[in-house]
Amino acid sequence: MSFHPAMDYGRGRHQSARALPEEGEPFVYTAENRATLDGILAHYPPDRRKSAVIAALYLVQRQQGHVTRQAMRHVAEVIGCTPEEVEEVVSFYTMFYTRPVGRRVIQVCRTLSCALMGAERVTEALTETLGVRPGETDAAGEFTLVEVECLGACDRAPVIGVDDHWHECQRPEDVRALIDGLRTKGAAALTGCHLRVAGDTE
Repeated sequence: MSFHPAMDYGRGRHQSARALPEEGEPFVYTAENRATLDGILAHYPPDRRKSAVIAALYLVQRQQGHVTRQAMRHVAEVIGCTPEEVEEVVSFYTMFYTRPVGRRVIQVCRTLSCALMGAERVTEALTETLGVRPGETDAAGEFTLVEVECLGACDRAPVIGVDDHWHECQRPEDVRALIDGLRTKGAAALTGCHLRVAGDTE
């Protein structure tokens, strides 16, 4: 008998870049993003510029919401590596989206600690509130719901991530209030990520 819910690893927004359904429009960094990337690249010797590939991809995602084949080729050209090397990073890390997502991405941790504390019920409540299943985006294009592996706050489970922020100790009955808060207050509706020190009583 397992206490861990069944995991369908075929679901979700992340997929191999080799399976991208679209080439995407020609991509070039905005002047602001290119200046940011050039500042990052300045910290690396010329033969180590590809160490900045994750930062380069984050800038792509910030600019157009997801990473296309055209964007991967542009990143490779800018940092001095092959498109295949960029593709390997995109296909490995789940924080890079290879197809369009909503304005906010809600990630529900489903690893053991969160699963034992009711993450599956949190996902069910989000599905009911948003009207979408994991891997889908609501009709307004506002929220994409995904299930992910460990978000790194196991002592505060269940944990969800929203874009680059965290929300801890999420209860299914409080999901609607959270969504309403995200719509009105944005990231201010989230708890953030709090370090729990041994001996704390809170």
